[in-house]
Amino acid sequence: MQWLFLNSTVHSCLFMSKRSCEAAESIEDAIHDNRMSAERAFYCIANGAGELEHDYKKQRRRLMKLQILVSSLNQEVKSLAEKMNLQADTILINQCNENRYEEWTQDGHRIRCYHLAERGVGLSRNNALLRADADLCIFSDEDIVYDDGAVERIIEGFEQHPEADMLLFNVRVQESRFTYWNSFYKRVKWYNCGRYPAYSFALRTAKMHEKNLTYSLLFGGGAKYANGEDSLFIHDCLKAGLKVYSIPVEIGEEQPRPSTWFFGFDRKFFHDRGVLYHVLYGKLAAVMGFRFLLKNRSNMNSESCPDGLTFDEAKKALLSGIRDAKGGL
Repeated sequence: MQWLFLNSTVHSCLFMSKRSCEAAESIEDAIHDNRMSAERAFYCIANGAGELEHDYKKQRRRLMKLQILVSSLNQEVKSLAEKMNLQADTILINQCNENRYEEWTQDGHRIRCYHLAERGVGLSRNNALLRADADLCIFSDEDIVYDDGAVERIIEGFEQHPEADMLLFNVRVQESRFTYWNSFYKRVKWYNCGRYPAYSFALRTAKMHEKNLTYSLLFGGGAKYANGEDSLFIHDCLKAGLKVYSIPVEIGEEQPRPSTWFFGFDRKFFHDRGVLYHVLYGKLAAVMGFRFLLKNRSNMNSESCPDGLTFDEAKKALLSGIRDAKGGL
C-alpha cells in the first residue's frame, strides 16, 4: 500500500512537471520547473507521504535565507535598524567620516554594519552586494520601514516563481514620489524598466555574483550624473539575461525625508537625464526623453524649476546630454 501511495505521489509530481512545461515561456523555464517538480517528488518519497508537498514548501522556506542590504548616510545605526523593522539578517552600509565595523543581534537576526568614509549610492549598494551571502537579498534605504511579515512574503514570491531571478515588490510612497505600482505579475523588459526604485529590488544573490552585476559608479547620489542608477542596474540585469518580474505584493513604506540628490528640474537634471537615456535606449534616447518631458510637463513650475526653465529649454538640456553621452562618458 505504501508503494502505491508513493507511486501516486510521483505521478502527481510528474503531472505537475508536465503542466509547468506547457506553461513555460521557454525550454530553459521548462527545465527549471521540471527540476523543481522532481525535487518535490524525491522529497515526498524520502519522507514516505504524498501529503508532505505542503511541508516541503515550508521546509524550503526555512532553508531559503534573505538578507536586507541597507544604504544609509550618517546614521545612528542601531536606532535606524529598530525603526526599519528589520526581520532578517542585514548588511548595513553607513557612509560617514570613519572606517569601522560593528555587529549585533536584533530580534534574533544578525546585523553587520560597515561604517565607510566614502560617498556615492553606487558604492554603497556594491559594498553591500559584494558581502551578501544569503540565497536572496533585497536593497533598502534608511527611510524604508518594513511591514510585519515582509520577509516571509518576499521568500514566498521566489518560492512561487522559480523562473524569476529578480522580483520587484510594491513599497508605499507619498503621492509626489509615486512612480510605479504593480497590479499584477508581469515580465519587465528594456522599455518599461525605468521607473522602479532600488528598494523594490529583491534578487537571487548567486545570480548577481555569477553575472558579476554591480551598480554603476557614474550615476546616482554622489556620482557624476545625478540620477538613474536603479534603471541602469535593471538594464544591466536584463542585458545579462536575467529574468525580471514585477509582483503585486506589498512589503513596506517609504518615510518622507528630503531628497539627497533631487534639487528641482534644473539644467543639470535634464542634461543628466539625457546622458542616462542614451545609455538605456541608444537611438531611441530622444524619443524616450521627449516622452519623459511631456509626462512631467505639468510638474515643471516655478517651485520645481529653480532655474526657471521653459519646456523648450529643458528639451535643449536633455538633448545636450544625449549628444555629450555619444562622445563618451
